[in-house]
Order: sequence, then structure tokens, then C-alpha cells
Amino acid sequence: MTSTQCLRVFWIMALMILLGAQLGESRRKSKKEPNVPFPPAYPTPQNVAAVCTGGNGRPRYPDSFFPASSFSHYRRRGKAINRLESWYSLCCSGVVAQQPDQKLCCAQQAWKQALFQFCEEESSTMTVVYECCGYQENARWTCFNSELPNPDYSPTPGYTAPLMPPERGFTFNPNAC
Repeated sequence: MTSTQCLRVFWIMALMILLGAQLGESRRKSKKEPNVPFPPAYPTPQNVAAVCTGGNGRPRYPDSFFPASSFSHYRRRGKAINRLESWYSLCCSGVVAQQPDQKLCCAQQAWKQALFQFCEEESSTMTVVYECCGYQENARWTCFNSELPNPDYSPTPGYTAPLMPPERGFTFNPNAC
């Protein structure tokens, strides 16, 4: 084989590899990523009313929302949102809701516990964990409360949340306020 033929074979092989890599990449991107706005904002005096009144207008993520395989990190995010919304409903009703300062404190405790559990679930996988989960204590909460997709807890226009089973595992501690 002459050097011209070798060079031609080399270029043909290089083009096939490049085109094959691009085709493979486009196939991977053909699966639609689920839209799970995350993380939720920290409850504050400015948004606690919306936390309590707009809950049925914010998305929930039943298992049927996700493709049958892949996207487990989005599933964990959705589960954390579902858990948090369930716990917010506990904070926004009953005896707790009758005292505004208790309602806010309860929502803040629910937020921290839901995200703590999210990080525990993230850490139990063989994948890269969500960035904020790598931090400890106040640095973790500061990280989670930055670059928020919905800081005001605004409901999604025209959306009504499906009924979801209540999430267990949260007990409000009024002495921690």
C-alpha cells in the first residue's frame, strides 16, 4: 500500500469514527430529560404564605412522570419535592398554622429535613451526588438556597397537583424555633 493510500484510509477511518461518535451522541440526547425544577427555596417570611396557599398548583412527580429507565437523579429530586410538599401541608394546617411564626419555623424544618434526606439518598448511589450535598451544615443550606428556579413558590398556571400519598418521617419540633 502506498503512502497516499494509507493516508486516504486513515482519513476515511477518522471520518467514520467522528460521524459515528456524533450519531451516537444524538441518540443519547433523544431521551427527553424530565423537567424537575430543583432545588426548592428556603421558606422565609416573604414566601411562606405562598408555600402554604399555592401547594396544589406546584408540580408533583409521581413515578409515571419519569421514563421507565435512566434519570434516577431526577427521580430523587422529584421524590424530595413530593416529600417536601407533603410536609409543608402539615405545617400549613391544624394547630401549627394558627401561629404564623410556628408555620414558618415548621416549613424551615421540613425544608432542611427533606433536603437532608435527599442528600442521604444521593450518597447511597454509585453516581456523582448533587453538588450541595458535598457541603456540611450551613454551607449546604446556603448552596441549596442559591440559583433557585422558583424562589417565590409561585404556582404553575393551569396546573393542579395530583393526589399523592402523604410522606411519613417528619415531626415538627416547636422547641427548635
